[in-house]
Amino acid sequence: MNVIYSLSTLPHFSKRSDTFKLDKFELYTAAISSLTRRHDGDYTIMHCDTRGAEFFERIGLAGLWNEIRLTIPDDFENINPRMFWAAGKLFALRETPAPLLMLDTDFIAWDLPPLGNNIVAAHRESLNPATYPPIEHFRMRSGYEFNPAYNYSAMPLNTAFLYLPDEEFKQYYTDCAINFMKSAWSCEDFLCYMVYAEQRLLAMCAEYRNRQADTLFEFDNRYNQSIYTHTWGAKQIMRDNPHELMRFCEKCKLRIKRDFPEWEYVIELIEKG
Repeated sequence: MNVIYSLSTLPHFSKRSDTFKLDKFELYTAAISSLTRRHDGDYTIMHCDTRGAEFFERIGLAGLWNEIRLTIPDDFENINPRMFWAAGKLFALRETPAPLLMLDTDFIAWDLPPLGNNIVAAHRESLNPATYPPIEHFRMRSGYEFNPAYNYSAMPLNTAFLYLPDEEFKQYYTDCAINFMKSAWSCEDFLCYMVYAEQRLLAMCAEYRNRQADTLFEFDNRYNQSIYTHTWGAKQIMRDNPHELMRFCEKCKLRIKRDFPEWEYVIELIEKG
């Protein structure tokens, strides 16, 4: 099965002009995530824009994936990269045939559940109006219409883990999401618009197209990481606390040495950054 990841640098460069890099802990999780899937026989693909691919080549980690593909447009097809910072995931989905599994670079799937004909996402999210406001919140360009047949009370699907078995549905969802992003007026809302396109639309499209959507785990059980590792809010803790960063990275080093000894050389590359 194709397991895809994505890295787009445009959101970074839309705010800053310094050299692009990933945090050390995210390089470790990205490495272990891909190596785990490759060990189980999956084919891993990192979708990038031009500068993202150059970044992995520069630090020597491009070989962690079976393939790096330049499928994320360098200009985001004129989508606002500050509002839609995760749009690269939608482009990666659009360009990869289903069935496929998409993982965030901070998500490691140690053991995959049986994946059949149903959509499988990480978990459902509640319709907290601070994150998922009513559609009247959104300011859209002339000609865009919210589908009146959608169930706007459908609980959004978190896509840190997303299995899509069906090419027709995948294209329908990505077309809807990309059309929404292209049709939104630019504003300073950097959360609600993105999660509507990525997570709320997924749930509504699935229900509208009569596709069953399952979840890997329940939201309240998200910290019981026996079959997966997802760094969640621990990322900011590690950015703020050098001791926690060092502790996490040491665990990752031990895991690589134990499970993937032939890849032990990547530890030095990650440490160099």
